[in-house]
Amino acid sequence: MLTYAALAAAAAQDAAHGAADAADHASPGIFQDTAIYVLIAFIIVIAVFARAGVHKMMVSGLDKRAAKIADEINEVRKMREEAQELLASYQRRQREAEEEAAGIIEQAKKDAARMSAEARAKIEEQTERRIKAAEDKIARAEAQALSEVRGQTADLAIEAARHIIRERMDGGAQGPFIDKAISGLRDKLN
Repeated sequence: MLTYAALAAAAAQDAAHGAADAADHASPGIFQDTAIYVLIAFIIVIAVFARAGVHKMMVSGLDKRAAKIADEINEVRKMREEAQELLASYQRRQREAEEEAAGIIEQAKKDAARMSAEARAKIEEQTERRIKAAEDKIARAEAQALSEVRGQTADLAIEAARHIIRERMDGGAQGPFIDKAISGLRDKLN
């Protein structure tokens, strides 16, 4: 309503200036000046608007529009806050995923080192077993070769003893005695 009154005052002032200018040039009469008719028409229109409550409707419309804009601003503010929370949540999830990935990598490195150490230990153990098996095999081969050599030596010694005893003794009297001694000697040497 204040704006309407200000407009009416400005129009009246313009009309007064127009009337003063007209009076300066010529003073025809108050009703011959068109500015008076415009002023009267303007005041009538303002009065009709004021009586009809147009200013209340305009204020109400502006208030509704201001409320709608405020609601939209609040909604945008809420959406912005939600977006910031969502962004923070995603950033937190990303950090957690990166930490989890780093943990997985670290665990994989530890597992790889442990598996490598276990593999080395198994290889060393297997190598030691094979070396021991080879040494045992060599020892058995040596023992077998030594046994064979002893057996052959005993057989040769027995053969030599038989040969010497046959030559020195007569064959009939001491034959069973010699055979018994030779059998006992063979058992002792093996």
